[in-house]
Amino acid sequence: MAEYLVLIYGDEKAVGDGGPALWEQLHKEHVAFGQAHEKSIRGGNALQAAATATSVRRDSDGTVAVTDGPFAETKEALGGYYLIEAKDLDEALAIARDVPTPFGGVEVRPVQVLDMSS
Repeated sequence: MAEYLVLIYGDEKAVGDGGPALWEQLHKEHVAFGQAHEKSIRGGNALQAAATATSVRRDSDGTVAVTDGPFAETKEALGGYYLIEAKDLDEALAIARDVPTPFGGVEVRPVQVLDMSS
């Protein structure tokens, strides 16, 4: 079994404009997703709005710049993630198809396990 990170992207403005009823519906849908895939989910969380992000970048001479905001200004921002376990990419994609994303989509990426002991 391998681990995959399912990155959830969406239009924050559209979700915000939906008001409390949309938030409640999305919460219910994520709870249902969690129950349907509880054997595969290893973790997950929602993220605060992209406006709360701070980016750290290093240029070619090693200088580090810290700036307010996400790496890129886009219509769809990273809003949360699930860490799942699946036998292969096909199974991971089947699980990812069920993630509630009314104003966006998901990106599925295999987790590369690094040996940090050396």
